[in-house]
Amino acid sequence: MKLDILTLFPEMFQGVFESSILKKAKDKGAYDYNLIDFRPYTTNKHNKVDDYPYGGGAGMVLTPQPIFDAVEDLQKQRESKPRVVLLCPQGEPYTQQKAEELAEEEHLIMICGHYEGYDERIRTKLATDEISIGDYVLTGGELGAMVVADSVIRLLPEVLGNKESAEQDSFSTPWLEHPHYTRPQNFRGHQVPEVLLSGNHQKIDDWREYESMKRTYERRPDLIDESQLTEREIMLLNQIKNELGIETD
Repeated sequence: MKLDILTLFPEMFQGVFESSILKKAKDKGAYDYNLIDFRPYTTNKHNKVDDYPYGGGAGMVLTPQPIFDAVEDLQKQRESKPRVVLLCPQGEPYTQQKAEELAEEEHLIMICGHYEGYDERIRTKLATDEISIGDYVLTGGELGAMVVADSVIRLLPEVLGNKESAEQDSFSTPWLEHPHYTRPQNFRGHQVPEVLLSGNHQKIDDWREYESMKRTYERRPDLIDESQLTEREIMLLNQIKNELGIETD
């Protein structure tokens, strides 16, 4: 994957891309990244990338010219037709499914906004996707781009040592991930569940399935669409409700 990030603050990304899994993935050749300060693309004598909005209002708005020129330059260099992702609070809420979709692309360009927002023509004539990582406002799009990059890169082939690690993550399946335990077996009087020590893989799988559904029901019931559940899942969900003292139909 080719990953280009347009930002006024490229230095913010060094710790993210040069550490941990993302660095190992880059060293393996799973992807390469390019941090582009789009200020040098400006054609005005003061190198300004923002201006006052027409009609008045608070704050400054990013102008289209430097961002359009930077994206077009990258398209020529890469000889590709990339997905152009705009990071903004008004975008589509980011999900694991979106990460999986973007991980199939060969070339991504991410645009990190600043100031009050973007000239609307950047949204409508340049971006292919608008993404928000949550219902809150950040100083700029850089942190959002880091989140998207991390979640996408870890899905690329051979990045994680165990392919199942990504497949079994919370939000890669309909359920939140089940609890995990490691040594010691007894920590300050708190025991590892006996089933995990049994060596019976079917019982362990059943326990994990039940605990995964239970955790989802308790923490994120909005993820459960009972009309889409299988007969087994309905049975397990009723067991969970009974355990929690909730009446079932």
